[in-house]
Amino acid sequence: MLPLTKRYLVLEAESYRGSGGVSAENRAQGFQPAFIDTSTGATYLSTFVDGRPAPFHLLDGMPDDLVVARDCRGRVAQVLGTIIAGFLREGVFYTREQAAALVCGKAALGTV
Repeated sequence: MLPLTKRYLVLEAESYRGSGGVSAENRAQGFQPAFIDTSTGATYLSTFVDGRPAPFHLLDGMPDDLVVARDCRGRVAQVLGTIIAGFLREGVFYTREQAAALVCGKAALGTV
C-alpha cells in the first residue's frame, strides 16, 4: 500500500466536498476528524503537533511509529499506507463515505 500523504488528504477532501464527507460539513452532527489503521483497528483523532484536536484532517499529530516521512521542517509528510482518513463519532469510526451517507440521511454502510 502507498503511504498516506498530505497531498492525498487535500485531494480526498476536495472529492468529498458537498457530500457531508468533510469536517466542515459534518461537525454539527458530532463527527470529529480521525484516522484508522486498517491493519490494527486503532483509531487516532486528528490533532495538531501539540496534541490539541484539529478541526480537519492533519497528519502532524500522528504517532511516530506510523510516520513514514517528514518534510525538511520536520513535519509529517507521509504515514503508513494502512492509515485512512475518516471520522470518530461516539467512539465509532466512519469512513468519509459512511459519514456522508449519515449526514445526507442515508443508512450507514457499516464501519471499517
